[in-house]
Amino acid sequence: MSGNIKNKVIYSHSFDPWFNLSLEEYLLNSLSGDEVILYLWQNQNTVVIGNNQNPWKECRLDLLDKEGGKLARRLSGGGAVFHDIGNLNFTFLASKENFDITKQLKVILEALKDFGIEGNFSGRNDLEVLGRKFSGNAFYYEDDFCLHHGTLLVDADINRLSKYLQVSKNKIESKGIDSVKARVINLKEINPLIGINDLRSSVVRSFASLYGSSPDTLKEYVVREGTEELKELYKKYSSWDWLYGETPNFDVYFENKFSFGILQLCIKVNKGLISQCRVFTDSLKTSFPGIIELCLTDTPFEKKAVIEALNNTETDLKKEELKEVLCWIEALI
Repeated sequence: MSGNIKNKVIYSHSFDPWFNLSLEEYLLNSLSGDEVILYLWQNQNTVVIGNNQNPWKECRLDLLDKEGGKLARRLSGGGAVFHDIGNLNFTFLASKENFDITKQLKVILEALKDFGIEGNFSGRNDLEVLGRKFSGNAFYYEDDFCLHHGTLLVDADINRLSKYLQVSKNKIESKGIDSVKARVINLKEINPLIGINDLRSSVVRSFASLYGSSPDTLKEYVVREGTEELKELYKKYSSWDWLYGETPNFDVYFENKFSFGILQLCIKVNKGLISQCRVFTDSLKTSFPGIIELCLTDTPFEKKAVIEALNNTETDLKKEELKEVLCWIEALI
């Protein structure tokens, strides 16, 4: 590590994942070679997927949306994670010269000792205690600068975590990266007295100690929503193109029996759009499969768009029969 490093701690007061990821990228883009930044942040009711992941495969999107949650896509790779305010997120940002994963993880592990917790690094990117995962870590490298971020499960809603991250029962053959399924644990199960604020303070103390900063030299900043410099990045992280358009190509197959016969729906999805659709049926009605195939091609692979396309298309299906299909799609996507 080079000398005369300027250590900074950045806090976000927002629970909006799109804002927090915007700030993270802004810090990476504006980082200087003589800085090491520790960024601490929290999201509310959010599923965050890796850069190359398929959201339909990793998350029950309809349930997440119905319960007021948000989907977010981060810069780094790795698996899907659930965030709520019982979870503390950390990010280390530094030049390649000053980027030290072992030291960064030590900041976290030393902070836990304040609460009598002995954690350890396990596998490719996890921190564990008692053989169970409390922190998943991921990394991103861009030119001369690097980013290392992770979760710290303090008192997260494990029921929601397992509910939202449940893989769809539909047959999806994805060319994306599957999440690593792991048993997780809240740190409160180890020490009931640990809280987010106390852990945040301990992580900062550990960072200052290991990076040689005194209370007088460690710079701390708070960033709030509405920051002008983040508006363009916020548009990116909240956009359909980023959340769904970055999805790897994948195939989906649906089948159901209706009053008019069996319908099989085969869909190819490319960057979040239906690039090809084939409909097979034993129905005596012959024209509607081709009409459905045509109307769904180039439609976004999302419930609202698919239902709207079908509602605006005339077929030889009766009104009641079309309603059957729409109710089926309502429950599928």
